[in-house]
Amino acid sequence: MSEHIINSKSITEIRTVFGLDKPTHPLITILDTEKLAYGEEAVGKKFSSDLYCIALKDSSCGIDYGRNSYDFDDGVLIFTAPKQVITVKKPQKLNQVKGWMLYFHPDLIRNTTLGSKIDSYNFFNYEIHEALHLSESEQNILSQIVQLIQEEIKERIDNHSQQVLVSNIELLLNYSKRFYERQFNTRAASHIDVVSKIELLLKDYYLENQLIENGSPSIQYLADQCHLSASYLSDLLTKETGRSAKDHINDFLVEKAKHLLLSSSDSVSGIAYSLGFNYPHYFSRLFKQKTGKTPQEFRQLN
Repeated sequence: MSEHIINSKSITEIRTVFGLDKPTHPLITILDTEKLAYGEEAVGKKFSSDLYCIALKDSSCGIDYGRNSYDFDDGVLIFTAPKQVITVKKPQKLNQVKGWMLYFHPDLIRNTTLGSKIDSYNFFNYEIHEALHLSESEQNILSQIVQLIQEEIKERIDNHSQQVLVSNIELLLNYSKRFYERQFNTRAASHIDVVSKIELLLKDYYLENQLIENGSPSIQYLADQCHLSASYLSDLLTKETGRSAKDHINDFLVEKAKHLLLSSSDSVSGIAYSLGFNYPHYFSRLFKQKTGKTPQEFRQLN
C-alpha cells in the first residue's frame, strides 16, 4: 500500500477525485453518497484536502481515519478538518450508501463570525470512533439544513450568498453540538469510568516518577491511555466534571505540591522540578492561580 497522500486543494479538485463535474459554487459543494462509487483500485489509498467536511452516512462504508478503523452504522455524522487523512478500506458501489457529504473551503468563512470560532467546534478533531450517532429525527433536522444549503448553491451567487451559506453551516454545527451533548448524556455511565481512569492514570504517573523523568503528563498522553482523541477527552471531562483535561492535570499537580510544601523542607524550586516543571516560576504562577497564594505564602500560613 502506497503512503502517497492524494490532497485536494479546492472544491473543484475534490469533485474531480470523486469523478464529478465542476461545482456550481467555488467554495462549497454537497455530494450525494449514493452517486459515489470506487473500485478495488481505491482501496488503501490515502486522501486529504484543504477543506472542512461534514458527512452523514447510513450504512457500512468502511474507512480508516487517523489511527482508527470504523464501519458506519445507521445515522452517523463525522467531521474532518483540513489536512486530516482518510484511507479507503473497501470498494463502494453506486446506490450502496445513502447520505451526503458537505465540503466547504476555509475561504468561505474567512472574516466571518464563524471563521473566528470554527476551532471551538472540537468535534472536527475527534477520532472516527467518536462520531456522532443520530436518531432519525436528528438526521432529518440536519438534512433539511443541508437541503437549504443545496438550494442556495444552485441559485445565482449574489451579495447575500456568503451570509446565507455561512449562517446555515453555523446552524448545522450548533445543532451538531447539541446532539453531541445528548450523546454525552446517554453515555454518562461509561464516561464516569473514564473520569475514574484519569484519576488513576495521574496517580500512577506520579508514583512511577514519570513527572521527574518525562515532565508533566500531556492531554495527549491521557487520551492515548483511554483510547480517545485529546479533544474528545477534554470535552468529556468538561461535561462530566466541569473541568477540562488540562484542569485535571493542573489540579492534580497543585494538590501534590500542597502535600510536598507541608510535609517536606524541600525548596520551592526543588518541589517544582520534582513535579515536572522545568522552570520554577511557571510552577509558582500556576500554584498562585489555583490557590490565590504563592507556594512560599502557602507554606508559611500552614
